[in-house]
Amino acid sequence: MTAPRWISPRSPFAIRSYRFQWSADLMTSWAFEMETLILGWYIVVQTESVLLVTVFGSLQFLGTLIAPFFGLAGDAIGHRTVMCLMRAAYALLAVVLTALILTGMLTPVLALVVAGVAGLIRPSDMGIRNVLIGETMPEDRLTSAIGLSRITADSARVGGALAGASIVAILGMGQAYLMVVLFYALGTLLTLGVSAARVRDQGPAVMAASPLRGLWEAARAVWQAPPQLAAMVMAFLINLTAYPFTLGLLPYVARDVYGTTQAGLGYLVAAVAGGGIVAALILSRMGRAAQPARMMLVFSLAWHGLLILFGQIGSLTGGLLVLPLIGVAQMLCALPLSVLLLRSAPAALRGRIMGIRTLAVYGLPIGLLCSGPLIDHWGFPATAAAYGTVGIVATLLVLVGWRAHLWPKHAPGNVG
Repeated sequence: MTAPRWISPRSPFAIRSYRFQWSADLMTSWAFEMETLILGWYIVVQTESVLLVTVFGSLQFLGTLIAPFFGLAGDAIGHRTVMCLMRAAYALLAVVLTALILTGMLTPVLALVVAGVAGLIRPSDMGIRNVLIGETMPEDRLTSAIGLSRITADSARVGGALAGASIVAILGMGQAYLMVVLFYALGTLLTLGVSAARVRDQGPAVMAASPLRGLWEAARAVWQAPPQLAAMVMAFLINLTAYPFTLGLLPYVARDVYGTTQAGLGYLVAAVAGGGIVAALILSRMGRAAQPARMMLVFSLAWHGLLILFGQIGSLTGGLLVLPLIGVAQMLCALPLSVLLLRSAPAALRGRIMGIRTLAVYGLPIGLLCSGPLIDHWGFPATAAAYGTVGIVATLLVLVGWRAHLWPKHAPGNVG
């Protein structure tokens, strides 16, 4: 299949495999966002507990500890194969939840159990997406491809969140979950169209004698590359101190801080995602001119500063003004971080290295679980201020510790 004439030959979309992958990622991301919003609101309404809301958010990242093994499996049998199996599993779990809803058997405990099972798989999804892009995309289009790929997740946060809230309000939770099943099924089918072949001749992958040995080789490669090691530290930091406020606590903020409805929650999610789309377009436009290490550090500082401001706002209108700025800052930090890792990762270790990067997501459930008791004890404004301050200080320490590798214009972390 040749690219349509209106697509530039230098665009990532000129590559057939990328068009299939982008579409598959979009469908899967829509399902993710609808499912998270529907279940998050169900938990907060049924239990009225901020602790259980943070537990629900944390369970979605339960599989971060085993994410490197998904990367290892991808290096062994192909990342497209692993992705297809993962997405078929999402669809099956959504069918189970739909059956529980339609039969009236769903309870908060069962919702948390299914979320926990899905959470064993979902954390690896974004990493394997990026690995597939790295395998099928020429080097000169890698940054643009990563930026455009992120639009699938952020546009889903806009459309999926608003659609999920609207469908639940109009048709009920059961009908909304039928839509989730449909999107997962489409995502699985489209993933089958992703190419298993690589654009660049990377040579045969040499697999280690054992899984643990393979993971050790990837960890050693990261440890010996200062820019990658710094990126791993930053990945853990932003998941620990920044992402909890936009990936787990928004149902609490909507209901208990702003006093709004499920529709209001959809607006908050969409505001963050709208900013993320703008950031992804900016990065895609910059292409190879982007300096990943510098951007990662600068926008981490901006992100944490905006979170401190967000915590002091007590109205829905104010939140909707600040959250798009947070969305811009978080994507201009997180996307260059991923580009930094992919650019310098050895081809045979790419899946395992991105799997180790997914381990950093474990900072998110830690941050979420700590935030619940802190909010109960200190209140939301003080907790946001504490998290933002810790994030700013830690980012500055990373800059000081790896300055020679991250800050100069021609430093390894800034040169493609």
